[in-house]
Amino acid sequence: MCGRVGFFDDIAWNRAVNDYYGNIDNRVGKLTPRYNIAPSQPLVTLLNTGTYTLTRFGLIPRWMKEKKAIAINARAETLTQKPSFREPLKHKRCLIPVNGFYEWKREGSAKIPYWIHPKDENFFALAGLWDEWTDKETGEMVTSSAIITTEPNEFMRPIHDRMPAILEPENWKLWLNLKVEESEAIVPLLDPYDPDRMDAYEVSTYVNAPAHDDHKAIEATKRTLF
Repeated sequence: MCGRVGFFDDIAWNRAVNDYYGNIDNRVGKLTPRYNIAPSQPLVTLLNTGTYTLTRFGLIPRWMKEKKAIAINARAETLTQKPSFREPLKHKRCLIPVNGFYEWKREGSAKIPYWIHPKDENFFALAGLWDEWTDKETGEMVTSSAIITTEPNEFMRPIHDRMPAILEPENWKLWLNLKVEESEAIVPLLDPYDPDRMDAYEVSTYVNAPAHDDHKAIEATKRTLF
């Protein structure tokens, strides 16, 4: 799964969006640096409507009777099978930029956290799904999202059995194209990312607490995976 991410530097991302996607409706403004984003918290998200906004981490389908997230992740292999994901896959796809993400590697009875980040670049663009839920009594509207996961590549396999689907900039327009609904055109984009372009190091269990949202969360320990 992919349940914790960090996004604290958006300079390269903003430049890439301008180069590869074009003009957006920016409702985020100046980025608030986040080092430990957890489920139910705000995620910076580029919707396929061209709106760049904050979404709640954890998908709340529009048909839910209450404000309750059903998933923070959606498996790429079953997107076309599950009703919760099938419609968003057709009509409500998004990109979730991060400078990296956390995963916990099991070692005996312990779970060791790692910060996974681009080797030579600044950010990953994670493939996601979004939806809008409205409270029929109060009119409250919540835009929420889930990160799509796929099979691990050779780099991630020693750490975890899943990894987020990471999209190359040249595929952003296709992924975000509202006119493209055929799964055959978009699901192949969700293959595992190039392992040679990823890096990781061990961090302390400080990150285990979602309240710990500062640079200390991504500081390396003396032990490393590679």
